[in-house]
Amino acid sequence: MDKKYVIGIDYGSDSCRGVIVDTTNGAELASHVFYYPRWQKGLYCNADKFQFRQHPLDYIEGLKAVIVNTVEKVGTEVTKNIVGISVDTTGSTPCAINKEGTPLALLPEFAENPNAMFILWKDHTAVREAAEITNYAKTWGGTDYTQYIGGVYSSEWFWAKLLKVIRDDEAVREAAYSWVEHCDWIPALLTGVKDAKAIKRGRCAAGHKVMWHEAYNGLPSEEFFKGIDPLLEGMRDRMFEETYTADEVAGTLTKEWAKTLGLPEGIKVGCGAFDCHMGAVGGNIRPKALVKVMGTSTCDILMEDMEIMKDILVEGICGQVDGSVIKGMLGMEAGQSAFGDVYAWYKKLLGWPLKHVPEVQRAEIEKKMLYELEKEASEVDPVESGVIAIDWMNGRRTPYANQNLKGAILGISLGTDAAKIYRALIEATAYGARAIVEQFRKCGAEINEVIAIGGVAKKSPLNMQIVANVLGMPINVAQAEQAVALGAAIFASVVGGVYETVEEAQAHMASPTEKVYLPEPGMVKVYNKLYQEYAEIGGFIERGSKLC
Repeated sequence: MDKKYVIGIDYGSDSCRGVIVDTTNGAELASHVFYYPRWQKGLYCNADKFQFRQHPLDYIEGLKAVIVNTVEKVGTEVTKNIVGISVDTTGSTPCAINKEGTPLALLPEFAENPNAMFILWKDHTAVREAAEITNYAKTWGGTDYTQYIGGVYSSEWFWAKLLKVIRDDEAVREAAYSWVEHCDWIPALLTGVKDAKAIKRGRCAAGHKVMWHEAYNGLPSEEFFKGIDPLLEGMRDRMFEETYTADEVAGTLTKEWAKTLGLPEGIKVGCGAFDCHMGAVGGNIRPKALVKVMGTSTCDILMEDMEIMKDILVEGICGQVDGSVIKGMLGMEAGQSAFGDVYAWYKKLLGWPLKHVPEVQRAEIEKKMLYELEKEASEVDPVESGVIAIDWMNGRRTPYANQNLKGAILGISLGTDAAKIYRALIEATAYGARAIVEQFRKCGAEINEVIAIGGVAKKSPLNMQIVANVLGMPINVAQAEQAVALGAAIFASVVGGVYETVEEAQAHMASPTEKVYLPEPGMVKVYNKLYQEYAEIGGFIERGSKLC
């Protein structure tokens, strides 16, 4: 029998990555990375106002580039045996669509309107709307529709963003028949769906961000939405009732897309999900293992048996959803709104004078600067340094979403240098990770180990050792360079009929562990004390923010 191959597509914050994978062993045959050109230019974004929008053309061009380039690398014999494609994206990243399911920004009259584009997860323009949704859910006298999403609705999520846009932009409000998550739109695009109501909505996005739950027989009631704002009237009926796990088929690749991408017709396309959930599968998630997808932000995924969690609601996280990771298991999501972004901000701050240096030289200097920073920061004694930071530079995702919060750096003196601050920032993000672990445990969820995937996990030994020490647990770093795209490929192997279940596919294809960072007993004691300082300072900052 011929070998079978699959394609995994991972849409990140800055780029689209694609891999072609051998289903027998998970080996990556080819990969390609495409950086969004409009996003790279900073178009449609305003960081001062926390506005981050992405044009659907960046996504379409990325889709074409990564598949065409990987197909060219593997040749005809492999290409003709590709049986499945699955896609993951960041989220919540919704967009207004017309009745045909087309994002409004693809229409000439909306081509340059940021409100008609995909609203990236880290867009925090809807803080007010998120607070209104949370407050109304607690006070309206009916079902608390936030109970399965941690009890707090976030400005990073679907309904808050939708409400903000339709309040601000009458033209978009009038043209929008419905809204769609990025992870649901790409499969619909590839399979030729021309009806907004016919788009298959993934259980992952729907459960964690859109307040869908089986207990409600779907989405919250029309009465609930109208009570938040009359502008939401009728939107529920133009959305969806049914949801699909990522091991289900969205449809087959159209003739037109097959020709464009250089693929055989009729390849099965899977239902979409968020990057962190598919990435957890690529990293070989198992019950009681917390998978940390460590990139610009972190997304933390925990999976447990439904029977064990049947009476447990974990407060302050980003939801607990049956089948959001693997069908039949409860998927729980948490995370930090800024992780790699914190270090990127610091690099940009230190590198401010370099903006006058030619780009080639600047890139080389920045690379060396980060290497030297990490090297020197590894020698810093955190107690003697006295510098401590709070990692809320982009607000706080969990525990208890609060995007009004700001970061802080304390304990600076005239003897403080760049390496001490850099180490304090790394420690701050590790403390943020510990706050999430403690919240899970406080609510009754068990965590015995950590699996780390993503760029930071593979590139920064200092960061991983500090995380191991702060958490007091081993950190298992996944070997795969593109663990998230590999996760998408694992789902594609089920969609394509190679394996019957995701667990079976994982056994053959998931990433092995590359390195284990063990906690150092002496540093664990140090960080136990420093974490308490972090928690006290964070509490002080949060109380102060409520007075402003």
